[in-house]
Amino acid sequence: MTEAEKINPEENGVAEDQIPDDLVAEETSEGETSEDVVEEAGTSDAVRVAELDAQNAQLTDKLLRTMAEMENLRSRTRREKEDTVKYAPQKLVTDLIGVMDNLQRALLSVSEETAEGNEDLKNLRDGIDMTNREMLKVFSRHNITEVEALGAKMDPHSHEALFEVPDPSQPEGTIVQVIQPGFRLHDRLLRPARVGVAKGGPAAGAEKVDTTA
Repeated sequence: MTEAEKINPEENGVAEDQIPDDLVAEETSEGETSEDVVEEAGTSDAVRVAELDAQNAQLTDKLLRTMAEMENLRSRTRREKEDTVKYAPQKLVTDLIGVMDNLQRALLSVSEETAEGNEDLKNLRDGIDMTNREMLKVFSRHNITEVEALGAKMDPHSHEALFEVPDPSQPEGTIVQVIQPGFRLHDRLLRPARVGVAKGGPAAGAEKVDTTA
C-alpha cells in the first residue's frame, strides 16, 4: 500500500477491511494512551494539590506555635527583668534588718523610766529611738513592710511559732507575743515573724454557744 492510500484509504478506493491490522491497532493504541494520560495527569494534579495543602497546614501550625513560644519567652524575660530590678536590694535589706534588730534591743535594754533619771542616758535612748523610727520610714518608702503578727492568727507562711502560751481568753493559734518582727520586700517574705501563740482557748472563728436556753 502506498503512502497516499495509508493516509486516506477511502479516497484511494481502499476498503476499510483492507487496511492492515497493524495500522488499526496502532491508531486504537494511540487513542487509549491519550485518554489514559489525561486521566493520570488529572489524578496527579489532585494528589499534588492535596500534598501542598497538607504541607501548608503543617507550616502554618509550626509558625503559630513558634510565634506563641516567642511571645511566652518575651513575657518570661520581661517578668524576670522586672523581678531582678524589684528585688535587687534584697541582700542589703536583709542586712539592714539585722541593724534594726540591734537598735530595738538597745531600746528595750533601757526603759523610759530609767532614762528619765539620767540626762545622758535619756539623750542616748532618744537618739536610738529616732534612728529606729527613721529606719522604718526608709523601709516604707522602699516597699519594705513589717509582717502583721500580734493579735493575728498564726500563719506558717508568714510566722514562725517558737512556743505556746496557755491563755484561755484568746482563740487557740492567736499570736500573743512577738519575739522578733518579720519583714517583706514587696510581696516576698524576707524573714518570718518569730512569735508565741495562744493555747487552750476556743478555736479561732468558733461561734459562742448560748448555754442559757
